Amino acid sequence: MVREQGPPQHPWAYVAVDVVVLTIRDRQLQVMTIRRAIAPGQGGPALPGGFVRLDEDLEAAARRELREETGLEVDYLEQVRTYGAPGRDPRARTFAVLYLAVMADLPDGAAGTDASAASWVPVDELLAVDLPFDHHEMLVDAVERARSKLEYTPIAASFCRTAFTIGDLRRVYEIVWGKRLNPANFARKVQSVEGFVVETGDVVSEGRGRPAKTFTRGDVTRLHPPLRR
Repeated sequence: MVREQGPPQHPWAYVAVDVVVLTIRDRQLQVMTIRRAIAPGQGGPALPGGFVRLDEDLEAAARRELREETGLEVDYLEQVRTYGAPGRDPRARTFAVLYLAVMADLPDGAAGTDASAASWVPVDELLAVDLPFDHHEMLVDAVERARSKLEYTPIAASFCRTAFTIGDLRRVYEIVWGKRLNPANFARKVQSVEGFVVETGDVVSEGRGRPAKTFTRGDVTRLHPPLRR
C-alpha cells in the first residue's frame, strides 16, 4: 500500500509593515520616528510599524500602525520593497513590507501603543545611529525612491503647500537631492513640462525683487521630459 503524502509542513512566519514618512522641516528632509517601548530596540529610535492582523490587508495595516504609533494620517502610501532576511527580527521569522509617504505641513507626532515617543528627525541624523531590525536599509531605500521619483513624477509638489512658487519647488529638489540647482534653468525646465504646475494667478513677496507667481500641482502623473539629477 502506498501511503498518501500530505502537504509539506512549513514553520509559521509573520508579516509586518513599516512606514517611512518624509516631509521638509527647517529646510531639512525629515522622517517620522518612534521611540520603541518594547524590545528589540527598546528605548531607541525606529520607524513606525508592526504586525499585520489576520483580517486586514497590507496598506490598511500600515495606516493603522502609523496612526496608532504616531497619530499621523497620510493621503497616499506607496509600497517600496519587501524584506525577508532570516534573523531580521530576533523574535520570530518575519517578513516586512515597507511603505513610503510624502506630505507637507504634517503635525508633530503623538505616540501610542508600543511607541513611547514620536518625533520628526532629520534623515541624515537618523542614518547616523543604530536602528533595530533592518530599518537603516529601509530608510536608505525609501529616500532613494523619493529622490528618483522627483525625476519623473510630480511628487515634489507633495512636499509643498497647496500654492507654491517655483522657488519653493526648487528648494524641495535641492533638499531631497542634496545639491544646488541653477534657479533660471530649473524654472525653465519645470515650466516646459506640460501639466506639472499650473499658475494660480496670485503672487507673493519673497523679499527683495518683484513678487513671485504662485502655482498649484497639475494633473500629470509622469513628467515628460523628466527632470534629471
